[in-house]
Amino acid sequence: MRLNVGMEMAPLRERLAVHPPFSVYLGWITIATIADVTVTLVALNWGGFGIAAETWGLIITVVALLIAMTVIVTRKDIGHGLVIIWALAGIAVKQMPHPAILMALEAGIVIIAVALMDTVLISRLWHRPEQGSKH
Repeated sequence: MRLNVGMEMAPLRERLAVHPPFSVYLGWITIATIADVTVTLVALNWGGFGIAAETWGLIITVVALLIAMTVIVTRKDIGHGLVIIWALAGIAVKQMPHPAILMALEAGIVIIAVALMDTVLISRLWHRPEQGSKH
């Protein structure tokens, strides 16, 4: 996060060579951390406070969505969001027998995709030269 990806203007070379790899890596670390916690809890036979496994699947999906949206909104980090979409799509394939989780994953993918498109559109409009200016 100390690279200030999306937080301040950087030279084009840095935006192309440094920011995308770190953004993608952060996205995979995010998903891996969520997956590792989940796998560890399952391995420990954690009871989930009596909450059904499918409900925990929904909660974990919401956690991934909230993290992704926070990074997109605060840092306008497209690479991170794309990784989260990719990961959620992979998880959705595995969760097809569970319609509620599948629907939550699909909704998460759509929400993140819309947020990324919004980020790109706002960025384009924000950096567009004004009509009639001599830029």
